[in-house]
Amino acid sequence: MSHDDFAAEPIKGLPELPPRGEVILWQGRPNWWRLAVESLNLWWVMAYFAVLTVWRFLTVVDTLPLDRAIAVSLPFLVIAAVVAVMLLIVSYIQARATVYTITNRRVAMRVGAALTVTLNLPFTQIENASLAKGRGGCGNIALETKGASKFSFLVLWPHVRAWHFSKPQPTLRSIPNVDAVAKVLAQAAKSRVIEDQNKTHSAKPELELATQ
Repeated sequence: MSHDDFAAEPIKGLPELPPRGEVILWQGRPNWWRLAVESLNLWWVMAYFAVLTVWRFLTVVDTLPLDRAIAVSLPFLVIAAVVAVMLLIVSYIQARATVYTITNRRVAMRVGAALTVTLNLPFTQIENASLAKGRGGCGNIALETKGASKFSFLVLWPHVRAWHFSKPQPTLRSIPNVDAVAKVLAQAAKSRVIEDQNKTHSAKPELELATQ
């Protein structure tokens, strides 16, 4: 019998129905290949094993026949292939388990394969957003929140901005057509700020997308 781990979700990617007046503007998930390359550092890992293979070959080629030297170096390539497959599998599973949602009120991130977490980030709690463009139209949007961090870098990884450990920034990772998504986010945040200003008659800073 098939089983859907997210069957309890009333709407894909959200743990509960949106409140009245909240509208979903965009939903998506990471491109699994770009996630493997950029977040799991696929090419760097392969380069590491390539260096090990060359080093092993150079250390034995003077003492062993050429065919034997190649043979004793091949295990590193086998290990590299196994690691590459594992990284690709992890990337695919992570991408399939992830749903990013932008509404007219917030950004929601359902992330994690083994430990699933749904992160709700109201626009009123987002101080800044940084856009980083990658290859093939994919890119990342990192969200800097106000106040002290309530997020764990390890729990959010790989959906977090690299090297920001003290105050992790939740990140929409490897999003296809990232420019269009960034425009949706910026417009939604701006509309929310204007709405709040009309209600409170007090100025609040607008969310701007900074390019990394």
